[in-house]
Amino acid sequence: MKKGRLEKRKERHSRIRKVISGVEGCPRLCVYKSLKHIYVQIIDDEKGRTLVSCSTLSPEIKGEISGSRDIAAAEKVGGLIAEKAKKAGIKKIVFDRSGYMYHGKIKALADAARKIGLQF
Repeated sequence: MKKGRLEKRKERHSRIRKVISGVEGCPRLCVYKSLKHIYVQIIDDEKGRTLVSCSTLSPEIKGEISGSRDIAAAEKVGGLIAEKAKKAGIKKIVFDRSGYMYHGKIKALADAARKIGLQF
């Protein structure tokens, strides 16, 4: 039987997570896309805690974006997570795209975070 898009993404995500892990000096930036919003977290996998998080629902950017599903919203979220990471003292991260293809919203988010100063 043919696999669906969600099943294929979950397989890619599990393959990626076998290799990528966030440590204290270089935490993991994890991206999740729902049908309406984009969520981003910076996670320390050794301690099992989220250091910084934001989404299109964050009050800092909620009024600035017209739609929460477009590339412009992803750029705003990428910029906001980079600013929050700088305040928390995080400069270098590992990018976990969660099995999503690296184009469109995911690429825009990553480029915006790099522009602010996060190193991947």
